[in-house]
Amino acid sequence: MPRPSRGWRAAAAAGAVAVLLAACSSGDGGSGGSGGPGDRPYTIGLSNGFVGSEWRTQMVEGLEAAFAEYQKEGVVDELVVESADTDVNGQIQQIRNLINRDVDAIIVNPNSETALDAVFREATQQGVKVFAIDQAVTSKDVTNVVIDQAEWARTSAEWLAEKVGRGGDIVVVNGIAGHPANDMRWNAAKEVFTKAGVNVLTVADGNWDQATGQQVMTNLLATYPDIDGVWTQDGMAEGVFRAVQAAGRLDRITISGEARVGFMRLWNEARADGFESIGVVNPPGGAVSALHMAVNVLDGRKLATATAATATAGGNGNTVHIPIPFTVDETTFDQHWGKVSGESAAYSLDGSLTRAKAAEFFE
Repeated sequence: MPRPSRGWRAAAAAGAVAVLLAACSSGDGGSGGSGGPGDRPYTIGLSNGFVGSEWRTQMVEGLEAAFAEYQKEGVVDELVVESADTDVNGQIQQIRNLINRDVDAIIVNPNSETALDAVFREATQQGVKVFAIDQAVTSKDVTNVVIDQAEWARTSAEWLAEKVGRGGDIVVVNGIAGHPANDMRWNAAKEVFTKAGVNVLTVADGNWDQATGQQVMTNLLATYPDIDGVWTQDGMAEGVFRAVQAAGRLDRITISGEARVGFMRLWNEARADGFESIGVVNPPGGAVSALHMAVNVLDGRKLATATAATATAGGNGNTVHIPIPFTVDETTFDQHWGKVSGESAAYSLDGSLTRAKAAEFFE
């Protein structure tokens, strides 16, 4: 549906029918334009419902930097950020706040795959375009701009399964139970381990936090003294490593790692003793990719059903799987470490669609 003007939506929200009709008849677009495609500059909102991770901080900062470039060109005017640790109800309020701020598009890192459907519908009924990042949602009112989290998990799970072999015993340190990305990852990894004949002794939650991951792993080592490996998600691998190292068992336990500087620094120091790992990039720059996609949509372009370039728009046509930028392993470690070794321990290796690549997803 064409996007109503900002004046139209403000009037509708207030329930002032006479003002609404006047706004419609006058075509007044408030601080925006007429509400049609290409009505620049655009106001963009960000809803982020979890801030307990350096990855999320990097995500927000990367989006702000990309937004500033568009702002210099007059494409956008304001980035409205709603970012706080909150539950689903809190994120629903975040999105309503953004609707009330008259944004043209919302980029959301969702706390639930399904529980935000109603508020997404509220947004689209007001003509606001919604883009989910980091994990896909089921709502057809939303365009998902995500990496394939299942593919992300399979890559490191297959590596670990090959290292420990059939009959190998492993433990798992997952992220936040019930979170859509966590569940998608673990379901894919579990399938890999089942097919490979790897024994998963137990699964614990590290909440995508290094300190929690370290404590959880310390407890697991006390309970399971003879494990062959650990599969963990990003945001916890450095903590897992430190627990295994403190137990003096780096030479006996294989750890799937992460593409973050803190873990890679430990990995680099342990390579001389034969330590190997893997880090699959989970790019905070997914928010930047979504911003590029949002600008194309707001300019009136239609998402293609398939592309000949780097990925496809699949499912019911509202999910775009952007490529996982790269994977760090022993064959590529030196190449990537040389580029990021000076960054802080919290820095995640990153990547995003360029404007040109984003444009290739459209007709």
